Amino acid sequence: MLELSLACQDIDRTRPIIDGRVTIEGCRLNVIAAKPEEIFQRAFRHQEFDISELSLATHLITTSRGKRPYVAVPAFVSRAFRHSSIYVLKASGIGNPTDLRGRSVGVPDFQQTAGVWARGILADEYGLARSDVLWRTGGLDQNGREQRIALDLDGKIRIEPIGPTQTLSQMLEDGELDAVIAPRAPRGYGSNGIVRMFPDNRAAEEAYFKKTRLFPLMHVIGIRRPLAEQHPWLPVNVYAAFRQARALAMQDLNRVDTPAVAHPWIADEIIRIKAVMGEDYWPYGIDENRHALETLMRYAEADGLIPGPVQLQDLFAPSTFDRFNF
Repeated sequence: MLELSLACQDIDRTRPIIDGRVTIEGCRLNVIAAKPEEIFQRAFRHQEFDISELSLATHLITTSRGKRPYVAVPAFVSRAFRHSSIYVLKASGIGNPTDLRGRSVGVPDFQQTAGVWARGILADEYGLARSDVLWRTGGLDQNGREQRIALDLDGKIRIEPIGPTQTLSQMLEDGELDAVIAPRAPRGYGSNGIVRMFPDNRAAEEAYFKKTRLFPLMHVIGIRRPLAEQHPWLPVNVYAAFRQARALAMQDLNRVDTPAVAHPWIADEIIRIKAVMGEDYWPYGIDENRHALETLMRYAEADGLIPGPVQLQDLFAPSTFDRFNF
């Protein structure tokens, strides 16, 4: 029985593993539930965890550089549409993506997966080139934030860190930034004149999915590579456990007698989602997500974050490419 550490967020797709309803066969777990920023910093800088939730973009970048501390299994525990992640100051007069040309846009980390997707969407769908914008990096609400990994860009894209005492939220409020792209809303959203660039973001995101069939991937589950190589049975067992945990989360969402979440119309909401996205709207697996993986790689290459496409066999444990009846 392996004694392993697992670091992940406490969310419905992971909670059955955290609370013990689902086990990883052959393993006894020490679970660390934390916020993703903390997990990613500790995982990529120090490889503190045996099994860890990972930023997919950072995993892609480190793998492309030959620094391969983790190998992933295709359990995409976090994914999100990103039209809703673009915030502007209402007084700036920005009403559509093309208005961002020549403006300053804040992002917490340039390599953050949410930003990679947002920049790609703005380029593909609205013609906003990455070089059209001055990108400012720093903490959303906390000053002194540093890049998770060092960047080596060729200068075609302009990136400047904000000051050590500044935050993106405050700079947006003060009009020193024209927009912020971030997974969380800036402080002051809904007041102080900060609004979403896409007022009806759900309509924009549903239209984007219908056009592209893309539901952007954000986080993935990784295993320390030496551990996976030493125990070749481990990746499939980890993958199977996360698939089972996702299945239990979906069962809970579909309960109608006593809803598992505090949402009075959750059953109707799930019906609406499936009408747009299909029955398996949160898919795991390589083949099911190949289009999204290839798109993310294309966007990361256009950002200058990777020199070219990365082989999926380098990103994911080879045994998880096989199909099983989990």
